[in-house]
Amino acid sequence: QVQFVESGGGLVQPGGSLRISCAASVSMFSIYTMGWYRQAPGKQRELVAAITSGGSTNYADSVKGRFTISRDNAKNTVYLQMNSLKPEDTAVYYCNADLGGGHTFDSWGQGTQVTVSS
Repeated sequence: QVQFVESGGGLVQPGGSLRISCAASVSMFSIYTMGWYRQAPGKQRELVAAITSGGSTNYADSVKGRFTISRDNAKNTVYLQMNSLKPEDTAVYYCNADLGGGHTFDSWGQGTQVTVSS
C-alpha cells in the first residue's frame, strides 16, 4: 500500500526559509522519480520540483533558484528546502511519485501547509 506523510510546514515571513519532508511507504522507493506538488486555494495542484532515481532535478520556473529537492533512499524520504519564500508560495504541499505524463500514484497524503505572510 502506497502512503505519503508530509511534515514541516508552517508560517514564515516573506524572504524566509523552510524545509519540508515526506516519508514514503512505497515498495522499491529508490527507483521512482519523486515530486513535490502544491495546491493553492482555488488553483489546480501543480508539480514544483522532481528528482529522479539518479538524483537529477527539475524545477518549475516559479521556484527555480529558490527551492532545492533532495532524497534519502535509505530513509524513503524526500525533502524540499525552500528559500527566499514569497506570499505566492503559500499552498498545501504534497509529495508523490512522478510517473510521467502527469501521472502519479492514486494515493495522496494529507499534505503540509506552508503560509508565507508578514
